[in-house]
Amino acid sequence: MAGGRPFRPMNGIRSFFTHRIFLSLLATFLFLAAISSILSTKPVSPSSTQSVRLDLIRRQAADHAALVSAYAAYARRLKIDASRQVRLFSNLAASLSSLASRVGSDEETIPPVEKEAKDRVKLARQLISESKEAFDTQVKIQKLRDTIFSVHEQLHRSKKLGDLSSRIAAISTPKSLHCLAMRLMEHRISHPEEPLPSTPSDVSSDPTLFHYAIFSDNIIAISVLVNSVIRNSVNPSQHVFHVITDPMYLPAMQVWFAKRPVTGGAHVDLHSFTEYSFLNSSSSPVIRQLESGKSDLSLLQYLRFYLPEIFPKLKRIVLLEDDVVVQKDLEELFKADLQGNVNGAVEICFGGFRRYNRYLNFSNNNVVKERFNPRACAWSYGVNVFDLNAWRDEQCTEQFHQYFEMNKDGSLFNPNTVLPAGLMTFYATTKPLEKSWHLMGLGFNPSISPDEIKKAAVVHFNGNMKPWLDVAMNQYKHLWSKYVDSDMEFLQLCNFGL
Repeated sequence: MAGGRPFRPMNGIRSFFTHRIFLSLLATFLFLAAISSILSTKPVSPSSTQSVRLDLIRRQAADHAALVSAYAAYARRLKIDASRQVRLFSNLAASLSSLASRVGSDEETIPPVEKEAKDRVKLARQLISESKEAFDTQVKIQKLRDTIFSVHEQLHRSKKLGDLSSRIAAISTPKSLHCLAMRLMEHRISHPEEPLPSTPSDVSSDPTLFHYAIFSDNIIAISVLVNSVIRNSVNPSQHVFHVITDPMYLPAMQVWFAKRPVTGGAHVDLHSFTEYSFLNSSSSPVIRQLESGKSDLSLLQYLRFYLPEIFPKLKRIVLLEDDVVVQKDLEELFKADLQGNVNGAVEICFGGFRRYNRYLNFSNNNVVKERFNPRACAWSYGVNVFDLNAWRDEQCTEQFHQYFEMNKDGSLFNPNTVLPAGLMTFYATTKPLEKSWHLMGLGFNPSISPDEIKKAAVVHFNGNMKPWLDVAMNQYKHLWSKYVDSDMEFLQLCNFGL
């Protein structure tokens, strides 16, 4: 039994572990004692009391035979190791059953029945006496196990509630961010005559420049990301940032970058995803599912699977998440040799952890089993360099559509996160990058060493503790906040705690 030592027999008879069995023995002992008392009483009138005594013996023997048989079956169901005790129960039930059948109307049959009843009483007394110590110990063990189980259940519920609260905090829009977007929109409405930033088409499609794709509606996060790239760049004028956002946030972002233009000659190209005609229900399964009512899908996140369509004239592009901070020049990343692969990314597996079997359902899906290795190493989004020509040759967007359609019921992967779809789409076409390009965990891991952070080209605040939230970890927050444009008037009006 888990949590206790094996119970050893005492004088050959021991080990009843349940409260019900103990009570059964006690009840048997009391009834048999009553039988013994009745049988040993001298009859006052044999003719009038004999039939009563015989009926009583038959009835009580039959009742206890049924009771003992029931507890014997119960003991078997519990798989009690004390098989001898089970046999004793069975034998006791058989003896009591035979008592009823052997009792006749002749008074001469009473003495042997009385003797056998006394033997049963003696056996029951012996069982109770020798099982008492084991029973008391087992009750304590069971109470301890019940307490441990209850505490475990409470801990499990607390963890689930904590995780839920963290996710809500991470995906919800903080009051300060909402305030910032509203004030920028208010400024745009109040001053429609002010010019908005624009990027010349020859710049936005020039394949000789360094192009970044950013899909986000978080204004301050985009500003920090762009500032971190420019400040750590040797040639900032060679960098073009393509920001694609929700149409509701586009005017606010335009006002931000009009009032706080990027420095060093860099370019910010702002667009709404509604500008792309290929994003329609006839050609995109993501749009079809959104229109069918799956509102939990994030179109902004799934736009990364349409990079060749969004940038038809570009050959290479770097995808950056909005929760990363760049600490070194990224020009060498654009020159990385992908050896004919589509995607360059940092792998995240170690030992048996973070491999394909964590993100894809291999249990009962033949497509996943046939096409993917469950032990294949997973990689991460955050910093990815894509060869768009190789993407077009491999028809990766079409592969993504195929897997996304097959996952309508969610049987292949979790559609609320984009990584599983990326792992499937770019399987066998991903080139591992050096670990120093991308350091992850600043949004959940408090134990990252300063040396690792210093060596990393990009640090990633993946997790629920984003740097713009109150729950951010203080030891990392300065890595992000030093790139915040604190002179922006609207930040001060919206009480950003930076």
